[in-house]
Amino acid sequence: MLNKLYTFFLILLVSISFSCNDFQKALKSDDIKTKYDLAEMYYENQEFRRASRLFEQIKPKYRGKPQGERITFFYANCLLNTKNYLTAAFEFESFSKAYPLSDKVEDANYLSAFSYYKLARVHSLDQKETSDAVDKLQEFINRYPNSERMSSANDLVQELRIKLEFKAFEIAKQYNTIRDYKSAIIVLDDFISDYPGTPYREDALYYLLDSSYELAINSIDSKKLERLKNAKNVYDELLEVYPESKYSDKSSKLIESIDSEITTFAK
Repeated sequence: MLNKLYTFFLILLVSISFSCNDFQKALKSDDIKTKYDLAEMYYENQEFRRASRLFEQIKPKYRGKPQGERITFFYANCLLNTKNYLTAAFEFESFSKAYPLSDKVEDANYLSAFSYYKLARVHSLDQKETSDAVDKLQEFINRYPNSERMSSANDLVQELRIKLEFKAFEIAKQYNTIRDYKSAIIVLDDFISDYPGTPYREDALYYLLDSSYELAINSIDSKKLERLKNAKNVYDELLEVYPESKYSDKSSKLIESIDSEITTFAK
């Protein structure tokens, strides 16, 4: 049994060694056909890193030739599968421009948008990447309304939009956290207007109430009553939209204090 295992691993090691030698020789070779054949073999075996290096070398040599379309698409797909998302997006876009009549052009447009989506997933803190991905996916949806990929594209857009909403909410909430209540009110109010169907609306309304309350309580007398009334309006909206809000206990304490302060001013 041990001898059989030893023989198996020895054969495997030799095969890998020969494979590495073939790859290195092909990289250094001037034989374009050899590079092409080996690149296709690696691609079919899903050895995308090796395939991409060979396709990259031969792509300029086949520009304008029948194989150029196939090589360009395969190279872009290799980049996608090796997580070179930005370059993959660029290559798929280049493919669409170079071969607008190709039967792969719809796939290329989708995979370009998908590359932006993957890039947005990697750079989770950079919302520009997310916005770019939404725009690219929306372009695909608009261009191919009957595509079989429509459902997938819509799902990706929805996921990214929720991500954008969450980031926007986190930024708005941060102003409340650092006690910049004036800015918090402006940004939270804009967030609620910009994202009327957001799942974070209840949270945004509560932090808007809290910020409005804190600003009012700490205001000079000439501005206090108006700001207390504004805070009360926010509470009324929270209660109307979310009568059983998860913030009921906290908001009830705030409105008690607000009503008490307003009553004091009325005397």
